[in-house]
Amino acid sequence: MKIYSTRHGETTRNAERRISGRVDVPLSPIGLEQAHALAERIALETSTPELIVASPMTRAQDTAKIVSDRIGAPIVTDLRLIEQDYGEYEGVYIGTPRFDEFLENKRHFALRYPGGESMLDVACRVFSLLDELISAYAPENKTLLLVSHGGVSRMINAYFFDMTNDEYYNFLPDNCELLLYEADQPRHRLI
Repeated sequence: MKIYSTRHGETTRNAERRISGRVDVPLSPIGLEQAHALAERIALETSTPELIVASPMTRAQDTAKIVSDRIGAPIVTDLRLIEQDYGEYEGVYIGTPRFDEFLENKRHFALRYPGGESMLDVACRVFSLLDELISAYAPENKTLLLVSHGGVSRMINAYFFDMTNDEYYNFLPDNCELLLYEADQPRHRLI
């Protein structure tokens, strides 16, 4: 089974260099171009996704729709792919003292962002989704595309690969970067 994963196209907040978690912001003109380029790239893959699973947020849905329109795969929305809730750090500009506080919080996986989620919270929902998808689609050797966000993409990568804390902390795919994972069975048992 192949699972492709991508982060949505650039958003207006990405362009402004601001933290964007649960605020629902649109794709920028560059983000739309990135999504179209992603769709063309996926159309050329030897294993084209048969199903797209996307975050409910507009930026992910718009990216998924552009790909779906190109390859003809249906889209299923799953709330577990929604971006991490960064709480009071939502909208903070990169490079400011508040951003430094955000980064320090990011080093503590079990610590919730004030008013938000911890990385362990995100792991619980993302890992359970991946376990379910693999259990359901690996026997049929299906190919899926997950369209999500930076924080969720980091967690998807951690599901498939052991990572040190520093590797996890520094992992961030580019907007519309396409990652490929091979899976034949869940890595974690459902409770």
